[in-house]
Amino acid sequence: MLSEAQKEHEMVSEESGGGGEGGRGCGRSCLSKCCLRQGAKLLLYCFSKIDEDLCLPVPKVQPRVSFLDRLLEEWDDRKVRGLFHHDIAACETKVLPGKHNFIIVLIEGRDLKKRPTEFRIDEVLQPFDGDKFNFTKIGQEELIFRFEESSNGKAGYFQSAPIMSSSSPNIIAINVSPIAHGHVLLIPRILDFLPQRIDCQSFLLAMYMVKAARNPYFRMGYNSLGAFATINHLHFQGYYLEVKFPVEKAPTQIIATVGSGVNVAELLEYPVRGLVFEGGKNMLDLSDTVSSACIFLQESNRPFNVLFSECGKRIFLLLQCYAMKQAHGKVSPEILETRVNPACWELGGHFALKRRKDFDEASEEGICKFLAQVALSEQEFQLVKESILKSLSGGPAGKKNTGEML
Repeated sequence: MLSEAQKEHEMVSEESGGGGEGGRGCGRSCLSKCCLRQGAKLLLYCFSKIDEDLCLPVPKVQPRVSFLDRLLEEWDDRKVRGLFHHDIAACETKVLPGKHNFIIVLIEGRDLKKRPTEFRIDEVLQPFDGDKFNFTKIGQEELIFRFEESSNGKAGYFQSAPIMSSSSPNIIAINVSPIAHGHVLLIPRILDFLPQRIDCQSFLLAMYMVKAARNPYFRMGYNSLGAFATINHLHFQGYYLEVKFPVEKAPTQIIATVGSGVNVAELLEYPVRGLVFEGGKNMLDLSDTVSSACIFLQESNRPFNVLFSECGKRIFLLLQCYAMKQAHGKVSPEILETRVNPACWELGGHFALKRRKDFDEASEEGICKFLAQVALSEQEFQLVKESILKSLSGGPAGKKNTGEML
């Protein structure tokens, strides 16, 4: 809920301008307590919890300046300011012919510009370490806006809204190494210093964000530790790409109905194994079901990726074991040379390639061969699937895996 001070500010319409003022604090205008709680006034978007029914269609006529329009406008402004490592609009992109139509983009040297991973790859749950890089260390110029629940049920913007000394705001910031237009990060309760682990409240916040976009081409994703999250500070990602993802086109088969009518389906005829969640009485039902499955996996030391699709109506829970195979020398040198780290976007079918050779020679066969290295075996997937379903139904899910992830 918004604070009383925020409520006193005049709500500006979705057509009005924005902007913000950096805090005084340490002088670096960062996103830590020293600057955020020392006079920082930032653009605030208030989302509405009203009309949570996922069965309702997305309106064909959108507001002239919607949440997504404003997000992309602010993102483009940061591009003009030169805050990105590369111009994604200038990067070559193509859709590969074949059954799946994988999408590939060439971003040469992207992996050399990204921040290095600073934690173990064999533990999905690890404590937050303030000495290592976290999102409070980025500058306020990388912030798009705050993302908070509306107090009156109406979506809109506060212009230069202050941050109260006791609050820990939800932040939307640019990804400085984007792989698509509008590539952003959602950082829940940034000053609570949460490690990269799913909780029900933060997962629901991501659901509200993808729903606020009201556009099926804006998707969100989550990577656990061990599944190529590179920063151990809780965050989700999102971007706009006007093409159907290969995983979204894959056939599925319903295998269970849990909770308040949430359907759980299994992916079929796709190189990565996973589950697809849909339905429920409302968005909260769906969110709670998927987040519970994620919590079970992370407590079982199982790496996973999540893809939020169709404005939050379909959620893909994708399982992988590539990092551990890589650590144990079970990945071929040919595949390692591509330097592709398969996170939620890659598992969904959108690949950022780092070498011209790989881009020019890319084929569906080659992508499927790579994803076969990522996926769990059929036998292991079936065991994990049954454990997830038992955990969601309240039954015994079996002894948790406290050892290695393979």
